Amino acid sequence: MITASICTIGDEILIGQIIDTNSSKIAVALNSIGVKVNNMISIGDDSKEIKETISKCVKENSVVIITGGLGPTKDDITKKSLAEFTGATCSVCNKEQLGIVYNILTARGIEITDINKNQAFVPNTCKVLTNERGTAPNMEFMLPPEKYGHKALLFSLPGVPFEAEAAIPKVIAAIKEEFELEDIIHQTVCTFGIAESTLAKIIESWEEHLPENIHLAYLPNPIYGVKLRLSIYGGITYQDGRNLIDKEVEKLKAIIGDAIYGYRDTSLQEVIGEVLRKKHKTISTAESCTGGFIASLLTSVSGASEYFYGSVVSYSNSVKINTLGINKDIIEKYGAVSRECVEEMARGVRRLMGTDYAVATSGIAGPLGGTQNKPVGTIWMAVADKDSVISKTMEFKGDRKTNIERFASNALNLLRLKLNQ
Repeated sequence: MITASICTIGDEILIGQIIDTNSSKIAVALNSIGVKVNNMISIGDDSKEIKETISKCVKENSVVIITGGLGPTKDDITKKSLAEFTGATCSVCNKEQLGIVYNILTARGIEITDINKNQAFVPNTCKVLTNERGTAPNMEFMLPPEKYGHKALLFSLPGVPFEAEAAIPKVIAAIKEEFELEDIIHQTVCTFGIAESTLAKIIESWEEHLPENIHLAYLPNPIYGVKLRLSIYGGITYQDGRNLIDKEVEKLKAIIGDAIYGYRDTSLQEVIGEVLRKKHKTISTAESCTGGFIASLLTSVSGASEYFYGSVVSYSNSVKINTLGINKDIIEKYGAVSRECVEEMARGVRRLMGTDYAVATSGIAGPLGGTQNKPVGTIWMAVADKDSVISKTMEFKGDRKTNIERFASNALNLLRLKLNQ
C-alpha cells in the first residue's frame, strides 16, 4: 500500500500561534484515493531540521507533502532547503506563476518588488503546480528511486490554508498518475450512552473475533459519544471489503442495539432532525445550565426551521416561574436542580411554544455552585410530549465547558430515545 507523511513547517505552529488545519484536509484527500497517512509532523523554520525530517519521511513513505515556509520574507526557508535537499543547480523562473504574482498584487494595489518576483523562481529539480490563489508556487519533486529504494514524490505547498486546500486536487492527480493505488475502506459507527471503557468491555469478544484485515479504532467525544471506526487498508476489492465490514457491523448492532445512532460523520442533532422531519413533529427547549447550547446544536442543522420552534434560557429561577409557569413551591421544596423542576420546565416550554416535544435541562456546570448532595457536574434532564415526561439525572467530572457539552449531548440522546419509542 502507498503510504504518506505530512509535514507542516513554521515556528508559529509550534508555539500555538496558529492551528494546523492543512494536515487534516490533506489526510482526508489521501485516504479517499487509497493512500495511507503514516504520520503528521510539525517542525520549525530550521533548514537542517527540514532536510533531516524530509529525508526520514521519504525513506519510510512514497509520498511526502509539506506545507509552509514559502512566503517572501527571510524566515521562509523551505524553498531554499528543498533546493539543497534535491541537489538543484539553479533557480528558474516559472512564467505562469510570475504572471499570477503580477495579477494578484496589481489587483490589490501593491507595488511589485524583486522580493515578490523571486517567489516565481523555483529549484530546477521541481515541477511547478501553479498556485492561482497566492504568489508562492506549489512544487512537485520526483525523487530518485535508487537513493531511497522506491519511487517517491515530494510536494511543497504554501501554508496559507485556502491556498493549500486549493492545491490538493493537483497533488491528488499527480499521485494517481505515478502510483497504482489500493482501496482504503472505512465505516464509522456512532454510539452514545455507553462510556468508552464500558463499551470496550461489552464488545470485547466481537472485537477479538474481527477478521485480521479489519482495524478498529475508538474515537470518544463529549458531544458525539464514542465512534467506532472499522478500516481495511488494501488487499481486497472495495466491494468485498465493504461487504466484510457490513457483516461485522450487523453483529455489533445485535450486541449494543439502540446505543448506535448513526454512521460515518452524522451527529445526534442530525439524526434527531431527520426523525422529527419524517414524523412531522416539532421541538422546543428550556435550558438552564446549558445556556442555549442544545438549541444551538439543533439549529446547526440545515433545515432545522422545519421542526425547531424556539428556546427559553431560563437561567434565573424568576424566568422558570414567570415564563415557564413553574410553581415556586417546587423550586423552594426540591431546588432548581431536581427531577420535579426539570420535568415542569419541559412541560412548560412545550406548552408555551406549542410543540410536540420539549427538552429541558437544569444542573451545576461549575466550578462554583455545587453542594454535598448536588455536586458540580450534576444534571437533571427531561423530555416531554403531550402524554408523558421522562427524566434522568447524571453526574460528570469535567470542567465547565466539558460539563455543558455533556449535559447537552446527553439531553439530546434522551430525546432520541424518546423519539424512537
